[in-house]
Amino acid sequence: MHKFRLICLTLLSLSVSVVAHADEKRYVSDELNTWVRSGPGDNYRLLGTVNAGEEVTLLQSNEETKYGQVRDSNGRTSWIPLAQLSTTPSLRTRVPDLENQVKTLTDKLNNIDTTWNQRTADMQQKVAQSDSVITGLKEENQQLKNQLIVAKKKVDAANVQLDDKQRAIIMQWFMYGGGVAGFGLLLGLLLPHMIPSRKKKDRWMN
Repeated sequence: MHKFRLICLTLLSLSVSVVAHADEKRYVSDELNTWVRSGPGDNYRLLGTVNAGEEVTLLQSNEETKYGQVRDSNGRTSWIPLAQLSTTPSLRTRVPDLENQVKTLTDKLNNIDTTWNQRTADMQQKVAQSDSVITGLKEENQQLKNQLIVAKKKVDAANVQLDDKQRAIIMQWFMYGGGVAGFGLLLGLLLPHMIPSRKKKDRWMN
């Protein structure tokens, strides 16, 4: 009867100290050899080792002996000290991830440099084209100014010629008018002498 009570108390203490887990992921420490056992304590026989940094599934833990029951990638179930487990991936698995991240960031930086250099080259080309357009517009503006100066000189020369022609026409009309006036004056002087002679002839004939 006493032995039965002792066995019951032992089982009760084990059931209280063992905590079940909902298949939580854990990672074995980075030590070279991590031994696993058949039960939650150092007095249980060794089953072998697990690889450093290997991902395992935590099934339950014993708070009294500080051991946890795990299942490795091969499906083997064993017990391992909780101190040998970590919630973060080991360096062995993190280093390749970090290398991939570094490579990805390096590629992005290279792409950014290439894109920036291309944009800079495009902007420089656009600026050069703008400078060329501005230079062409300045030259065209100067040509238009020169043409305007030449056209203005031609207009001034045409105005001078027009003034000369107008003066010549005025002089011609003035000369024509003077000639007509002189002819009228001469005719006025001659007519009185011509008319009396006719009257005398008419009287003699009567």
